[in-house]
Amino acid sequence: MNGMSGSIAGAGPGRSAPGRATVRRVVTTRSGGVSKPPYDSFNLGDHVGDDPAAVAANRRRLAGSIGLPPASLVWMEQIHSRNVSVVDGPATGPVAATDALVTTTPGLALVVLTADCVPVLLSDDDAGVIAAVHAGRVGAWIGIVAEVLRTMTELGARPERIGALLGPAASGARYEVPAEMQRDVETHLPGSACATTKNTPGLDIRAGVHRQLLDAGVGAVAVDPRCTISDPTLFSHRRGAPTGRLASVIWMEG
Repeated sequence: MNGMSGSIAGAGPGRSAPGRATVRRVVTTRSGGVSKPPYDSFNLGDHVGDDPAAVAANRRRLAGSIGLPPASLVWMEQIHSRNVSVVDGPATGPVAATDALVTTTPGLALVVLTADCVPVLLSDDDAGVIAAVHAGRVGAWIGIVAEVLRTMTELGARPERIGALLGPAASGARYEVPAEMQRDVETHLPGSACATTKNTPGLDIRAGVHRQLLDAGVGAVAVDPRCTISDPTLFSHRRGAPTGRLASVIWMEG
């Protein structure tokens, strides 16, 4: 699929057993769309200053590429919170003031937009519960991961059955921060402190989220190791703002 980096059934190896949901995941790249520089070309964010017509065309292209109608894609108004929204049908616009979407509805695709933050796609295939999470430095620090796992559990998921995919994000090797910020984040998100390639204080938020998930008993965690800052095929706000947004998408086949 042009502009896509792949579709994964479940977070780990193997196929869905009879009676289990078939879960699909896709992460886009910056190529294959119609947006002009500096949003070139497959920008899917409607809040970054890009031409709305180009964003709409890119979103239609994404929907067509994954075989779903555009109305089946659910978007978020991401605000770096720990707010979680449960959705059971198409939305007329982005779900307001939330950083995680959860559903039990097949054929409904949950979308998280990023350009350095960590996109987290979660599923309990047995329970038929999926989630898309925007886990930036602030959101991970204040507990968005724990909150979405709690919501999934309330809908019948069990942590040991949940599989997670952590998508492309800023790597610790390139995410340089002040030492005070590093210490503060490490206190609330253990495992995130690191050194950059310049041997300066850094943060690896993806590593911290990975540890959070394992500490919560999540059964399988897969990591897309690509660094948005260093990989020119991906959007990165830290590398060059203004810029576009990647989409990480999860859905259950109907």
